[in-house]
Amino acid sequence: MRHSTTDSSGSTSRPSRRTVLAATAGVTAALTIGGTAQAAPPPGDSKLRGLISRMTLEEKVGQLFVMRVYGHSATEPDQADIDANLSEIGVRTAAELLAKYRVGGIIYFAWAHNTRDPHQIAALSNGIQKASLELPRGLPVLVSTDQEHGAVARVGKPATLFPGAMAMGAGGSVSDARTLGRIAGRELHAMGIRQDYAPVADVNVNPANPVIGVRSFGSDPEAVADLVAAEVTGFQRSGVSATAKHFPGHGDTATDSHYGFPVITHSREQWETLDAEPFRAAIAAGIDSIMTAHIMVPALDDSGDPATLSRPILTGILREELGYDGVVVTDSLGMQGVRSKYGDDRVPVLALKAGVDQLLNPPNLDIAWNAVLTAVRTGELTEERLDESILRVLRLKAKLGLFGAPYVNPAGVDRAVGIRSHLVAADRIAERTTTLLVNEGGLLPLAPAGHGRLLVVGADPASPSGTGGPPTGVLAAALTEQGFTATALSTGTAPSSATIAKAVAAAQDADAVVVATYNVTASSTQKALVQQLRATGKPVVAVAVRNPYDVAHLPDVPAVLAAYCWTDVEVRAAARVIAGRVAPTGKLPVPVQRADDPAQVLYPVGHGLTYKS
Repeated sequence: MRHSTTDSSGSTSRPSRRTVLAATAGVTAALTIGGTAQAAPPPGDSKLRGLISRMTLEEKVGQLFVMRVYGHSATEPDQADIDANLSEIGVRTAAELLAKYRVGGIIYFAWAHNTRDPHQIAALSNGIQKASLELPRGLPVLVSTDQEHGAVARVGKPATLFPGAMAMGAGGSVSDARTLGRIAGRELHAMGIRQDYAPVADVNVNPANPVIGVRSFGSDPEAVADLVAAEVTGFQRSGVSATAKHFPGHGDTATDSHYGFPVITHSREQWETLDAEPFRAAIAAGIDSIMTAHIMVPALDDSGDPATLSRPILTGILREELGYDGVVVTDSLGMQGVRSKYGDDRVPVLALKAGVDQLLNPPNLDIAWNAVLTAVRTGELTEERLDESILRVLRLKAKLGLFGAPYVNPAGVDRAVGIRSHLVAADRIAERTTTLLVNEGGLLPLAPAGHGRLLVVGADPASPSGTGGPPTGVLAAALTEQGFTATALSTGTAPSSATIAKAVAAAQDADAVVVATYNVTASSTQKALVQQLRATGKPVVAVAVRNPYDVAHLPDVPAVLAAYCWTDVEVRAAARVIAGRVAPTGKLPVPVQRADDPAQVLYPVGHGLTYKS
């Protein structure tokens, strides 16, 4: 077990409460009762303004940045992570990052090796806090991550993983969404992660959306708004700040803002009725932070700037019209959508001028940090403007209790992360999301007595972060648990003729075939796979493990389920539905258009079959 400090003997120990309070001297008073230090209430604005008044300009600039850093440890990362840090940031460790740039936040990624396991994550969080608090005028750090669940989750097993947003939309339960936020928030809190960049508040009305899709709760603004508000409530009652994203709404785009610059052509009236509602609901629920989108919305600002850099959108609409005074954080500044018009030195300055408070993950921190510093020194930005955002950030840290209790107790990890009650809750919620779209002749549920030997084939995309996978293997194992003899054969997202022939041959020994499909298109060879399996005469069940739109390209398949994601929890739930262990109750949260005529709806919002009792 790794903790955050090392005593003179070299053994590790958790920082004492007294050490924590001493590190934040002048920030939080402590009362000593019976030798135990107890934190006073969080500091108010007057104390926070006093803290700001004592900061150097360099410290103020740093407080506005949230930065990635490689490594599982704040002080002793692996050599490969040291090399990556030196190459990208010019420092060796998280501790050096904090000392050099005084950043106010750090974001965790699995690919940055920040999230190996829950105890390591807690130790990293404690190490980051210790490194920052030991600096002159040191402040606690706001540690964040993207834990949306479903397709985007940075913390994997053994933490509890829930269905993603579109699956939750199919379940349609506000109570389940609130439970997800409460449990997920409790687990993040135990690991020292106090800001979650979730939920997605985008209303997904474009089936071709390459970046949002199943990350959205659905296409109905009111339904999305209700689920967003519920998750916000759940997270924040667990002491983790939720973040509604991506303002002003990224749901109707065919361009991925990671790689291009999307333009949303909604009128102002369309924006009001379609995109704005979930953000209004998040604000009404007391959302702590809102993330910007690197998209252009000419009806809201015709300057050609992305929303992240738009004062009319962030200050005029979000702050003044919607009345939001919480933290505004940019989406990653390394994304092409925000870099297509301006250089990396201009982006952070323009974002602050637009009304942003936190600058997330710039591609080159030194350029971004110095650009803001120079903008203040030359008068383009005032120090008072920086103070305004820093006060919002410090208010949030105070609300989260980080001034009085910045460290987490490693024992709390075992009491919260991946405990049985949480895992059971995730399974039960997942079962309520699986949607039965087609069931000709009552093929489903299957029973071992009639279809004992199952062949599971299909796409095996790289599993979302921290899940077991591959989907075909998880599905086969789950069906075997239900009494079938199930064999997995991965055929991929673009099966070749030889692979299809192998699957057809294997089907001869099966009583039925289950096919996991993934983003089937008109030209996809997944269609040929399904057609040739159908030609064997064996019953075929398709499970769409990402977009429910696959069903439009599978007109001859007698049974089709939508699982909405290829994470273990959703795939296992689909297996229990196939076996009849639970009846399907999910309803489509988006419409499915006909493949041959997209203007016509094949299955409307709310479509979903169940089993006859």
